[in-house]
Amino acid sequence: MVVEIGTALALVLVIEGVLYALFPDAMRRMMEAVLVQPAATLRMAGVFAVALGVGMVWVLRG
Repeated sequence: MVVEIGTALALVLVIEGVLYALFPDAMRRMMEAVLVQPAATLRMAGVFAVALGVGMVWVLRG
């Protein structure tokens, strides 16, 4: 289980790193857009991302 969590975190870092390396200006614009969003909007986006991630793991891992 620890290996799977470590692998998942490593993949997150790889994907995020690729995005910053390939699209630095777009990532900067995205961060600026996030800063002006209300906390409730960011919270709901986070809840949606968690639900989507759990659903994907559930479907993929059974």
